[in-house]
Amino acid sequence: MNLTHEDVKVILEIVDRAEHLDEIELVFAGLRLHVRRSAGELMLRAPPAAARTPPSAGGVAGEAMANPPVAAVAASPVLAANELFVRAPMLGTFYRASGPGEKPFVEVGQRVRADDNVGIIEVMKLFNTIRAGVDGTVVRVEAQNASLVEFGQVLVVIATE
Repeated sequence: MNLTHEDVKVILEIVDRAEHLDEIELVFAGLRLHVRRSAGELMLRAPPAAARTPPSAGGVAGEAMANPPVAAVAASPVLAANELFVRAPMLGTFYRASGPGEKPFVEVGQRVRADDNVGIIEVMKLFNTIRAGVDGTVVRVEAQNASLVEFGQVLVVIATE
C-alpha cells in the first residue's frame, strides 16, 4: 500500500493542528516523509518517487536521499562577510512569483525583512512559502523561476545590515 496525495495532506493537517509538535518523520513502505515546523510554518521534505527506498532494501539509501551529500551543498556561491544564503528546505519546483505574469517576490537590491517571502517551492501540488529569515538587502537570486531545486540549494543571497 502506498501513501496517496490525500494521505500526505491529512498528515500535514494533523501536524499543523498539533501545536506542541515541531517535527515528525514518517517512514512507510520505503517512503520517508519529514515535516518540520519552522517560524510557524510547515516545511515538507520527501525524496522523489524514483529515489524512494524499496521496503526490502533497508533504510540506508532512504537516509542518503533525506540528507543530501555534502558535495551538493558545497557547490554554493561565494559569500561576502555580511551575506547569508536562503537555502531550499526541500526538493521541489521553485517559483519567484505567486503566479505567471505576477511580480516576483524579491528583486536584486530590494530590502527585505525576515518574514518576507522570497519564493515558493511546490512539492506534490503543495506550495511552501520560503521566507528571507533575516533582515537585509537581496544581493543575488541564484535559482531560476520554475526550476527544480534540491534540498540545501541556494535560492537567494541576502546582505545583512
